Amino acid sequence: MSRARELRDTLFIGKRKGADLYRRIFVVSAFGGITNLLLEHKKTGTPGVYGLFANDSSEHGWLDALSAVAEAMRAAHAEVLDHAADLAAADDFVRERIEGARSCLFDLQRLCSYGHFRLSSHMLIIRELLSGLGEAHSAFTTTLLLQRAGVNARFVDLSGWRDESEYTLEQRIAAGLADVDLETEMPIVTGYAQCGEGLMREFDRGYSEVTFSALAALSGAAEAIIHKEFHLSSADPNLVGPESVRKLGHTNYDVADQLSNMGMEAIHPSAAKTLRQAGVPLRVTNAFEPGDPGTLIDDAPAEAAEVEIVTGLDVVALELFEQDMVGVKGYDAAILEALRRHNVRIVSKSSNANTITHYVEASLKSVRRVERDLLKLYPSATLNVRALSIASAIGRDLSGLRVLGRGLAAIEGEGVEVIAAHQTPRNVDVQFVVARDDLLTAIRALNAEVVIGAAEEPEQRKAA
Repeated sequence: MSRARELRDTLFIGKRKGADLYRRIFVVSAFGGITNLLLEHKKTGTPGVYGLFANDSSEHGWLDALSAVAEAMRAAHAEVLDHAADLAAADDFVRERIEGARSCLFDLQRLCSYGHFRLSSHMLIIRELLSGLGEAHSAFTTTLLLQRAGVNARFVDLSGWRDESEYTLEQRIAAGLADVDLETEMPIVTGYAQCGEGLMREFDRGYSEVTFSALAALSGAAEAIIHKEFHLSSADPNLVGPESVRKLGHTNYDVADQLSNMGMEAIHPSAAKTLRQAGVPLRVTNAFEPGDPGTLIDDAPAEAAEVEIVTGLDVVALELFEQDMVGVKGYDAAILEALRRHNVRIVSKSSNANTITHYVEASLKSVRRVERDLLKLYPSATLNVRALSIASAIGRDLSGLRVLGRGLAAIEGEGVEVIAAHQTPRNVDVQFVVARDDLLTAIRALNAEVVIGAAEEPEQRKAA
């Protein structure tokens, strides 16, 4: 969204004129970096307004953080808008929202200074309030930009700002679009939607795609389209080189789920489920290449077996060895409960007679908490915690491709030890566990062997 001016000329308008501009609904996220400042940095965990407010001392660090958000918002829309009236309107919008949030947090702090009220019980609501600020600012700014360009754009705020009504997600969307004329208006909708279900409780920062999918399903959309800064490709071109990747073009929701599990979300799994059940196909496109159809995601099976994408993820391996485990039920359930209690996500797992290993996406700090709980429960067990990585080959149908054997040979051929390998009978993914420092080498080796190499084999056979 920070490149909204480019999007105006390619995606929102492009070569469209008149009626061709409409019958499209856009759901927008916040400008780059804004949500990190409001909540916490997604990668580093550096606290934003939310984190500082939750752990506030007398220094009121969250006040300075909120002021920094206002400055960042003004800088973001100054890069997009150039008309004085639009800039003034955007500045006023930021001032009203930021001051409103500031007053709300002050009032809550004062209320919770009394013994009957606990700040902890309100933190999820505060998280949602802050999240909505970023999406509302982005949608409002984009609406101004498009209106200045002659488009009948309409700001649709689903964030519930100063709204005393109580809605479900579907009701909130329906109310927001109730009097919108899609034939003559272009709705610019906030990615965050305030509702009784509390989107952040279940989806946290994946809420915009949940709103997007619910809106697509409710409106009976012909297609749901996610516009990214890049194509959905067979590997990350930054890792393997642009000459070694290809655009997917077509895949299915099963592959999208596997990508999500590996931290490479084409779409949030819950959002994919909503679209899948509503029979709405998903298209992932490069927003800056409007003439390219991108990649279609639906329920169609593969026309031929192939590896479609290679990706990787850093994980922590939690290995529990207990000699008395053989023939005894309940060990796995106890581990799962500990992981759930500490909000640790499982990527993969394996087990044998006396050992269960869970590969999880979490900080070592979180895993150590799980470790302490399990050692209390099983004092005679041995627990090993290791920082590792998983390289994965994914496709709609991998049958007959010998991905496991070829992948092992390719990775080990680069001098990398494969610590573990997993393949399920469904033949949609194969995982290779390697040391953290070896992930990039493993991804490149897999891509060269089972994607590029596999694509070249038919041509070599023809030549022979």
